[in-house]
Amino acid sequence: MPQPKQYHAPARVLMAVLFVVSGVGKLAAVEGTKKYMEAFGVPGYLLWPAAAFEIGSGMALIAGWHTRELAVPLAAWCLLTAAIFHRDFGDQLQQINFMKNLAMAGGFFILADHGMC
Repeated sequence: MPQPKQYHAPARVLMAVLFVVSGVGKLAAVEGTKKYMEAFGVPGYLLWPAAAFEIGSGMALIAGWHTRELAVPLAAWCLLTAAIFHRDFGDQLQQINFMKNLAMAGGFFILADHGMC
């Protein structure tokens, strides 16, 4: 039995909002974001490609453009950022963010199978 497709677009939008807001937030607080990244050993100059990736991929996801192709890099991004920035399991907020990233990665793997639909 085929799956209903009526919820695919809202699911993409809800997942994409996180990336667009995060990318815009990086650009709104460049110095603070650079310091945060550098505190975790990530060079601050990577802020610009990170923000571009988050905003660009989020907008593409909202539009349904190349959803299947974009889903695996987005899943990898979620896993990578969880491993770098959210590994302090003594801090409940970081633990929640780590699990949020895992859940998002799982959702992106599902999108990789189903695409825009």
